Amino acid sequence: MTTTPSEDLLRRLAPQVLGALVRRHGHFDAAEDAVQEALLAAAQQWPTHGTPDNPRGWLIRVASRRLLDELRAETARRRREETVVALTPADELHAPPPGESRHPREDDTLTLLVLCCHPALSTASQIALTLRAVGGLTTGEIARAFLVPESTMAQRISRAKKTIKQAGARFATPSAQELPTRLTPVLRVLYLVFNEGHTATSGQALHRAELATEAIRLTRALHRLVPHDGEVTGLLALMLLTDARRDARTGAGGELIPLAEQDRTRWNKHAVDEGTELVSAALAAPGPLGPYQVQAAIAAVHDEAAGPEDTDWPQILALYDVLAELAPGPVTELNRAVAAAMALGPRVGLDRLAALDADGTLADHHRLDAVRGHLLEMTGDHEAARAAFQRAAARTLSIPERRYLQLKAAAPAPPSDSA
Repeated sequence: MTTTPSEDLLRRLAPQVLGALVRRHGHFDAAEDAVQEALLAAAQQWPTHGTPDNPRGWLIRVASRRLLDELRAETARRRREETVVALTPADELHAPPPGESRHPREDDTLTLLVLCCHPALSTASQIALTLRAVGGLTTGEIARAFLVPESTMAQRISRAKKTIKQAGARFATPSAQELPTRLTPVLRVLYLVFNEGHTATSGQALHRAELATEAIRLTRALHRLVPHDGEVTGLLALMLLTDARRDARTGAGGELIPLAEQDRTRWNKHAVDEGTELVSAALAAPGPLGPYQVQAAIAAVHDEAAGPEDTDWPQILALYDVLAELAPGPVTELNRAVAAAMALGPRVGLDRLAALDADGTLADHHRLDAVRGHLLEMTGDHEAARAAFQRAAARTLSIPERRYLQLKAAAPAPPSDSA
């Protein structure tokens, strides 16, 4: 036995355990319930008895027992022989038993991700189910990522599980020929998981490193399968270039440090170099340009600047103009407004925010007022900026972001030049 379990360990193991159960037994919906029961048992037992030497195997064994108990109860209501045959497909009779050690290349997480992106599901349901099963996000976190009520997201996930079951989906890695048709929802899922890890939507910590790390790991796995796909390469580059700034984004007390104030010597140079090299490969890849390639190029321009004053904002604005054509939406327009303000002046950016105000999609999102406060501050309208920062602070669920915005709202205005 080793140390007691951490939430990070259980979150990391959950998709692997679920993948092992679905591979062996099928029954995605029932398997997820069994895994949740095993995680609860671990949280209750491991602090007292210690973490097993093989925590993944322990969770698989416990979850398998729970699942088989549930399936036996079903068998009692039906003919046992029919249930057993349905339980184990003939071509999977030789699969390794739950708990048996397997080579890292056989990690089921990627296969589970593709299963959650089954074509029988809508794109929104594919993403929601994968964030829940593979990313380990709560229903509330997923709802905030989609800007919908939590009850709506809970219903969507429940329907997705039922659809997977009714479609008779198999737990099998798609062939190289099948994979391209499944890439769009898979990439968006990985992007959302990474974003939740990079800037957590709620809680005490600014970022959740385990989610960002897992998203990068899975994207690397995809890149190995389709190394010449421009969007896969672009997404991996975007993640690396963004994650490279992780250590510089918070101070000693966990406080948020904005990009312009970060100590760039703390950026991960290896990740920046790898990401920049991948951007070049992504932009040179065959096929049409995609949004992840463009976002990676934007991240590269930021990371290549020696200091904030060296940032090529006109180039970033031009790239956002391209992105707005490829992937129009309120978040793109918000970022585009920031780029316009930095390249052309804060009044231009504020004018663009007015269009987002009229749209209303981001009306309750803290980032709209946070950006507004920053641009108003640039114009010298400190009272209006203070009010915007206060509204933004009241809307965010992230404690570090709230503290940062409250500090901005409380900061005294600089003395007037005319004094």
